[in-house]
Amino acid sequence: MKSISPRLGVRGLILHENRLLLVNAWPDGLSDLWCAPGGGMHRGASLHDNLIREIHEETGLVVTVGEPCLVNEFHDPNGTFHQVDIFFRCFIVDGRLDTSWADPAGVVTARRFFTRAEMTGIRYKPDSLPDAAWDGSLLYDPLEAIIR
Repeated sequence: MKSISPRLGVRGLILHENRLLLVNAWPDGLSDLWCAPGGGMHRGASLHDNLIREIHEETGLVVTVGEPCLVNEFHDPNGTFHQVDIFFRCFIVDGRLDTSWADPAGVVTARRFFTRAEMTGIRYKPDSLPDAAWDGSLLYDPLEAIIR
């Protein structure tokens, strides 16, 4: 039986004016699920370099990458998909959110800053996202089932 390794991803937690940047990565409004910007790794590039690239592609922002703050795993219990995401604190050094910005991959269709209170009214993943963004400690969020 062939072994399928988990996919590795990086995501950025960007707090600006005490609001967290989230993206919706479901083309054509297929889901109302929000997540932190980021994505899969390109072989031969560092975690930081991959994250800087992904955040720029999805948001148009240029960031610096700080310390890790969350490791999250999710999987498809009925399939072979398994991903490990490493979340880092990130800081905007250039740019602003612009509604005309288009993700070159066509994946991210919306981007928005949310207060912690506003997050209670939306669907997001992982479950530990607010704690990781606002509470300041390194968290490990064990295996969650993927949702759409």
